[in-house]
Amino acid sequence: MPEKTKPIRPFGLRDKLGYLFGDFGNDFTFLFASSFLMVFYTKVLGISGSMVGTLFLAARFVDAVTDITMGRIVDTMKPARGGRFRPWLRRMAGPVALASFLMYQSGLAGAPMGLKIAYMVVTYLLWGSVFYTAVNIPYGSMASAISDVPAHRAALSTYRSVGASLASLVIGVGGPLLVYSQDAQGNQVVDGGRFTLIAGVFSLLAILCYFLCYALCTERVQTEPAGRGPRAGEIFQALVSNRALLSIIGAAILLLLSQLMLSQMNNFLFMDYFKNSAGLSAVNMLGTVLTLALAPFTVPLSERFGKKETGALATGVAGAAFLLLFFLRVKSTAQYIAISALGYLGLSWFNLIIWANITDVIDYQQVRTGSRSDGTVYAVYSFARKIGQALAGGMGGFTLTAIGYDELAPAQTAAVNGAIYSVTTLVPAIGLLAVSAILLFWYPLDRKTVQANTRELQRRAREQ
Repeated sequence: MPEKTKPIRPFGLRDKLGYLFGDFGNDFTFLFASSFLMVFYTKVLGISGSMVGTLFLAARFVDAVTDITMGRIVDTMKPARGGRFRPWLRRMAGPVALASFLMYQSGLAGAPMGLKIAYMVVTYLLWGSVFYTAVNIPYGSMASAISDVPAHRAALSTYRSVGASLASLVIGVGGPLLVYSQDAQGNQVVDGGRFTLIAGVFSLLAILCYFLCYALCTERVQTEPAGRGPRAGEIFQALVSNRALLSIIGAAILLLLSQLMLSQMNNFLFMDYFKNSAGLSAVNMLGTVLTLALAPFTVPLSERFGKKETGALATGVAGAAFLLLFFLRVKSTAQYIAISALGYLGLSWFNLIIWANITDVIDYQQVRTGSRSDGTVYAVYSFARKIGQALAGGMGGFTLTAIGYDELAPAQTAAVNGAIYSVTTLVPAIGLLAVSAILLFWYPLDRKTVQANTRELQRRAREQ
């Protein structure tokens, strides 16, 4: 008698919760670095903002190799018992968490500057370009293997964003309260020892979340390993001929530039301009609360109106809100938070649906070419996000140096504080309005096109 195959569990809440924990784990290291690594390097280790910005930019050249390489590895390797993508969560959870912890060693504050810079470069590259890549590329690619149903994928995107929001609640709200303290003059100062302790706790929590993601998710869409023909040509062709991929890459770069620049500069805005670290916790909580409030509406509204259509509206509203803040030059923390709520509303919506856009792009690529390369397409997109991250980090560092920011001074001049306010509001405004324009006029996957691609792939699957 033929051996019976074990039935595959239907897609359900278990998969959505598992995927939530995956991004929760990612952001215990990624969001912590995005929000506070510049502060640690400049305020604790005393490294100049321009040097840090140079590292963030240079690391992306390394990512150009490691991201694409990891994408090809997951596409070409024979699937393991747990699937093509899931096993990488288990393999790389420990290394990425350890590398993250090693970046925040405040004991080096008194070391020679050359040693501090060398240590910064090595540990940052190990974390971001090697280990984080090796866990994030498979995790992001896994969504298209969990289910081929568009509504399921939209739900996974929503739960992924909820996971990021929960991490933001812990990191963005709790981080400033733990990292900063106040001196006798009312200035916000950084506690380096707390930085190291918090980084260690977050690393342990990241490991736990990765293992929960591995245990709860199931890969259902099985594909054969991709062939081993010339890969550079395939990647170049995907970039220049896939309009959906190219436009979403442009949107991703601008989105990350806007969002991370906002997150990074908010540290200095609330520390130096408003002199209110509690306000930073409040504005970080605002984004989380809005994301959780919008999450139940993501699937029904994106199915009815389309991910492209709602995303363009959301980012347009967000950009307009930050542009209004730029012109108003508010002095009150409460007024700043109240107006920025509109901006975070739009950001939250687009972040809830962005990952479902990537699975739509993967389907679009398969419809066009007849082959499926989840890992490669996701790797190209992931690299684009890292470019946005690097631009934010580099621009943030170079901006601090350009405006005359004094890393070791307890307080900044009025001119420097005014420049911090301008950068924090104007850069996100321009970037988010540009994202809205890309989605409206360049990105081709509207609601009807996505539905037609899904039907076509299901037809092909039935004929096999």
